[in-house]
Amino acid sequence: MKKLEKLEEKKDSIHEQLVSLGDFKRGTISVNYRKCGKKKCACTKPGHPGHGPQYLWNTTIKGKSYAKNLKLGPELKKTLEETDNYKVFLKLCEELVKTNEKICQLRDIPEITEESEADALKKKLHSLFKKKYKKR
Repeated sequence: MKKLEKLEEKKDSIHEQLVSLGDFKRGTISVNYRKCGKKKCACTKPGHPGHGPQYLWNTTIKGKSYAKNLKLGPELKKTLEETDNYKVFLKLCEELVKTNEKICQLRDIPEITEESEADALKKKLHSLFKKKYKKR
């Protein structure tokens, strides 16, 4: 029982961390240097990295790409914090799922004493799965 209590405390701790996480959003920030294409520009010389750095936030949601140029300063700092918080969010979610799975394994299966109650449960579950997995 102590193991179950420890896992539930861990689960509560993860919930608290999630609540205090702050704002977050998906995506990554890339640093880009680009050549402008003007023949007499310094960026055309060999070894020149190009114009930049330019900061670009991008992500893909449901197969659609989104991108936004970010200005150096508060906008970049805010977006960097939000994307870092998203990485922490993903780690916490994974930890929460693993902890919850361990809790599920430790919990007892409820016993049914009356046979009529067991039959009713079997019928209910049978019809539930029949609807859920009917042939298409």
